[in-house]
Amino acid sequence: MDDLNDPYELSVGVPSAEVFRRLRTDAGLSDKSPEAVALALPNTWHAVVVHHGGEPVGMGRVIGDGGTAFQIVDICVHPAHQGRGLGKRIMAALTEELERRAPATAYVSLIADGPARSLYEKYGFADTAEHDSIGMYRVLGARSGLGGSRGGR
Repeated sequence: MDDLNDPYELSVGVPSAEVFRRLRTDAGLSDKSPEAVALALPNTWHAVVVHHGGEPVGMGRVIGDGGTAFQIVDICVHPAHQGRGLGKRIMAALTEELERRAPATAYVSLIADGPARSLYEKYGFADTAEHDSIGMYRVLGARSGLGGSRGGR
């Protein structure tokens, strides 16, 4: 899209807690408690927010230890703005910053839900099972053990 006619602006920065929670739920991701968000956002390694007419409509973050392990999280775009390449712009910005600042030996992971897998593959991410690994998760507070609740991210 021509930059002069592009109605979207991508900026570097961590969204506010209110924007974070709204974008997640608008995009169909699970909500997070205000207390959890207040703890999480200051620990962001890098983040971007996409604005349309001054209104936040998309975001993505990188979290991690700053040296050996990073995870791309919270990639979401408001449904009214999906299908316009904003997910690609968010991923490009995050992966460019990882390539620029993270050590070459760092491990970068993410969890791909449904069709988002094809987006992440365009940025060099591969199924961990192909590398003799398996992704696993646990939601704290969810029932554990056989037959426990699956929970949501």
